[in-house]
Amino acid sequence: MSKRFSIQKSLNETGNQGKGRIFDIKRYAVHDGPGIRTTVFFKGCPLGCSWCQNPEGMEKEPQIMYRAERCGKTCWACIPVCPLQAISQEGKKIKIDWSRCDLCGKCVDVCVYEALEIIGKGTTVEEVIKEIEKDKVFYDQSGGGATISGGEPFMQPEFLEALLDALNERKIHTAVDTSGFVSPEILEKLYTKIDLFLYDIKVMDKKKHKQYTGVDNSQILDNLKTLSKKERPVVVRMPIISGVNDNEKNIVDLAQFLWSLNLNQIDLLPYHRGWVEKYKRLKKKTPQGDFHPPSEKKSEEIKKTLEDHGFSVKIGG
Repeated sequence: MSKRFSIQKSLNETGNQGKGRIFDIKRYAVHDGPGIRTTVFFKGCPLGCSWCQNPEGMEKEPQIMYRAERCGKTCWACIPVCPLQAISQEGKKIKIDWSRCDLCGKCVDVCVYEALEIIGKGTTVEEVIKEIEKDKVFYDQSGGGATISGGEPFMQPEFLEALLDALNERKIHTAVDTSGFVSPEILEKLYTKIDLFLYDIKVMDKKKHKQYTGVDNSQILDNLKTLSKKERPVVVRMPIISGVNDNEKNIVDLAQFLWSLNLNQIDLLPYHRGWVEKYKRLKKKTPQGDFHPPSEKKSEEIKKTLEDHGFSVKIGG
């Protein structure tokens, strides 16, 4: 199968029964649940976090990513093959008119430097399972498995369910990294198929949560209450963003809420600014807000505060 046919086939088939859209598969992951894991990243997210570190996972539809640093700058092979004349030469760089691009993939096919890439390929459960099973020996030795992340996995519920069923049939441990912003009906249907929830809590204050993510956190907190009543294994994960959620009130509010649910495991994920370059490559507007990583001292202070409240806390996933 040619690269060109493979790209267009994957774009056309997504949305049919058994198809899903992912943007990455990360092997040998050690921060996405217990043991050595393979993490599958689903495309599409209902939140719009101002500090999102995976902007390529926010939109459901495929996107073209342009890595200018990889561009050969002398071949210009992508220019003549574009049927819509969306690519032109600008000095020693190429210029893409994104308003014209229809993701046909012809420029990607001819780019020998892999500076152009379509993010968000259509795939089948069988194709994903094939990749996951390559590392099964490591799961057996380390107590690992497969983690489904994103984006938001629950935005593709049919594909998620089919993938979970296939993993359960093979007795591979399953973890789902979720924002918790999912309909109760979907959660009720799928929760028994998931061995571990990695559950993100960004900010406890509802207004502040909406300010920074675009949605109220009521549904997120309610779903976590539901999971706790069903006694599902849950590890709460909180990104630490200086000036947003690292204040004492937010930390104490989080501790009190989780304690009331009898949940005692928390992973603190210090924010980093690796997303900035991704926005440039996707030609997406960088979100407003001057967000900074926490200092090592601040992360340790938050960890100690939560430990003093009786929680088991780890910095990093």
